[in-house]
Amino acid sequence: MISSRYKIIFKYTAIGVVIFFIGLQCIPSSFDRTNPPVTGAPNWNSPETKATFMIACADCHSNETRFPWYSRIAPGSWLIEKDIRNGRRHFNVSEWDRSQRGGEDAAEEVQRGSMPIGPYLLLHPATNFTVAEKHRFVNGLQLTFGGANAKDMDNETESDE
Repeated sequence: MISSRYKIIFKYTAIGVVIFFIGLQCIPSSFDRTNPPVTGAPNWNSPETKATFMIACADCHSNETRFPWYSRIAPGSWLIEKDIRNGRRHFNVSEWDRSQRGGEDAAEEVQRGSMPIGPYLLLHPATNFTVAEKHRFVNGLQLTFGGANAKDMDNETESDE
C-alpha cells in the first residue's frame, strides 16, 4: 500500500508539472503560422507524384503547410516550427523560381527512409507507404527532380523487399 507521504509527493509533483506545462504556453512564438505565397512550382512527372508529395512532404517542404491543432501547443510547437523552417530553407517546391539545392536528393532521402522523419510518420499515418507505393514515389521524385538513375532506384528497391 502506498503511504500518504508518497501520495502527497505525487500530488504536488503532478500539480507542478501541470503548472509548468501551462506556463510554457505563455512563452510567445515568433513563428508566423500563415503560409508565404507560392511563387513557382516544379514540373511534376505525374499527378500521383505531386499528390504523394503533398501528403508526405509538403508540410515542411512547401508554402502549403497544414497546421494541425497540436502545432500550437508548446513544447511540441517549437519542434514543428524548427522542422518547417529547416525544411523550407533546404528544399521548397513552392519557391521553384529560386535555386533549390535539395531536389536531387529527395528521392534518395525517401528511399533511405530518412524522409519523412520519424515523428511526422507517427502523427501522419497516411505517410506510412507500402513498398510498392514508396517505390513509385521514389521513381516519381527522381523523374521530377533528378538525382540517381531510375535504374539504380529499381535495383535498390528490389534489394529492400
